[in-house]
Amino acid sequence: MSIETDAAERYFSAITAALSGLEIFMRDDRSPLYRHGIVAKIVAEYISRLDKSFTCWRNRLGFMETFKISRAESGYPVFQNLLELENDRRQADSRLATIPSARELRAEMADFILRHKEFPTTLQKSMAERLYLEDIKSGETFGPFTLAQTAKVSVNPKSGLPYYLVHWASFDGTANLPLIYMVTVEDSSDDIVRQLVGKDGRLNEKVEIPLPVDGLLNPDLARRFDDFTEKNSSYSLSPLTIAVNLDKDFEPLHPKQLRRVVLGPFYSAGITDNNSTVTEVLAKVRKPENAWLLTWTIQEVYSKGEKPGRRGLFSSEKTTQEFFINTDDLEATRQGVSSFENHALVPHEAYQALYAAGEAQKIFNGYKVHILSGGRVISDV
Repeated sequence: MSIETDAAERYFSAITAALSGLEIFMRDDRSPLYRHGIVAKIVAEYISRLDKSFTCWRNRLGFMETFKISRAESGYPVFQNLLELENDRRQADSRLATIPSARELRAEMADFILRHKEFPTTLQKSMAERLYLEDIKSGETFGPFTLAQTAKVSVNPKSGLPYYLVHWASFDGTANLPLIYMVTVEDSSDDIVRQLVGKDGRLNEKVEIPLPVDGLLNPDLARRFDDFTEKNSSYSLSPLTIAVNLDKDFEPLHPKQLRRVVLGPFYSAGITDNNSTVTEVLAKVRKPENAWLLTWTIQEVYSKGEKPGRRGLFSSEKTTQEFFINTDDLEATRQGVSSFENHALVPHEAYQALYAAGEAQKIFNGYKVHILSGGRVISDV
């Protein structure tokens, strides 16, 4: 095994363990995020997509030897890897048609070993490519951009307007970070209000909504909403900017809350060098699969009220949201959010190493720490 292959294997083992641990945390009813059950469920679905991408990248190494990660920054694969994955997914059927079936390849490999008394490297690569293409074709991966879905529909008893919980995701090509977005948005479109709100002011039970619905529930705005989310999902845009843009660009939509989950950075001993102190301590962890640290941030901006619109003969103004920014918190102001939470997930062995080195308090200052131990996640340590 070459040094590069060994490093790749260690990286994939570490990131797979981290994502598995994060999914356990998101689906655990004891987790602090579980009080927002639907939020944790949505995040868990995207983590599952990300995990699928890493499985595919790992398989891809069986026949392609190039794989680059953002070592000094996010610790995630560089954007080019996502583009290649997406391109391979589109070409999967045509490429599979040129590769013999798995049964034929196994028979050829066995025959080659018997006749030549050596390992059939070329046939092995063909098998690896077939398995990779079958895998990428069958599963949902975390792409450069994942279109929005409406996950929940209800009626705000105060305003009498229907509202949706809509989510989407993107992988920021500059920061090399997976980003998950969720927005709660009221819809004052006359047709939608007429269809969805009953005479009792509640959701009209006669209207069947097979959730989740692809795109924004409002069909007249769905295509524009997809365009908007694709153009407004960059990490360089603050949640406040995205919420204000959404409020401004859509007359009948009124965003009440926008959440962004930033998955990363990821730290892995001997692979990433995005934090010298963390890297140094993690290098002392005995088991390579436990020598990692995954961080994530939950950002939130919400409306504290509305500025009423006005309608006149010659001009009109829409109702606009007044978003709350916590100016008492310099970091919240810098991020453009009402509030934020920093989280860190770390294996028990790695946490012990950081604690023993006297670095735990400094590294985890400002973070909610979650320790992965024996297939369980322990929070509030």
